Amino acid sequence: MSIPFDTHIKALDKMKKYPKQLFYKGNTSLLDRPKISIVGSRRPSHYTKTYTYALAKQLALRGVCIVSGAAMGVDAIAHEGAGKENTIAVMANGLDICYPVMNRNLIASIEKHGLVLSQFQDGFRATSWSFVVRNELVVALGDILIVTEADLDSGSMRSVAYALAMGKEIYVLSHRLNESLGTNHLLKEGKATPIVDIEAFVSRFGNCVHSEIEKDDFFYFCQTFPTLDDAVEKFGDRVYASELEGTITIHQGIVRLN
Repeated sequence: MSIPFDTHIKALDKMKKYPKQLFYKGNTSLLDRPKISIVGSRRPSHYTKTYTYALAKQLALRGVCIVSGAAMGVDAIAHEGAGKENTIAVMANGLDICYPVMNRNLIASIEKHGLVLSQFQDGFRATSWSFVVRNELVVALGDILIVTEADLDSGSMRSVAYALAMGKEIYVLSHRLNESLGTNHLLKEGKATPIVDIEAFVSRFGNCVHSEIEKDDFFYFCQTFPTLDDAVEKFGDRVYASELEGTITIHQGIVRLN
């Protein structure tokens, strides 16, 4: 059975209308972490599968939580790449219903170790309009949106429309001509930035996190590149102690994880 979620989520203020209700299963602390939404085709090419997985995995290793819609194709690959404990799945149905059935094991694993969200009460079955509602929530939760492959007339492109309305940065994988016409159109229109080097892109979010570093509130706060003043106000002397330990670097008033 799903649980009502009553805590205000600031990121959702950018939606056309804040959700009247939210339900969840799993670890709600993931909402406090830096988040990136990844969406794309339900029938991705081998190229897209490879690099969607690599993007999600490398971002998760840097403490970023991956948000997607648990659909077949790019969504499922993004969740799998991130790892069940580093991902949020947004559903278009009540959380007592597993859809799509082919992703049953993946969804169950995210419920147990990650976080699953829905705007729909138990018993509600997905409809064409509920997928649209789901897509807006996926986009709103992420700090930026990545579209790894999309046709011109697709749900992913409608997600792009939400991102544009919310003022979010949009990134896409680079594709060959006549492939992924939707993302190539975004590049042509100057509405998206291409990802041409996975390592260079993910390095913006810090280095890979070593297992001995504790992933606590301080760690995730530093992943957002806070100012020194904000960090000291929130965590006090721990900021300076972490600098001495080499866990963080303070450069021009900005705190970054090493």
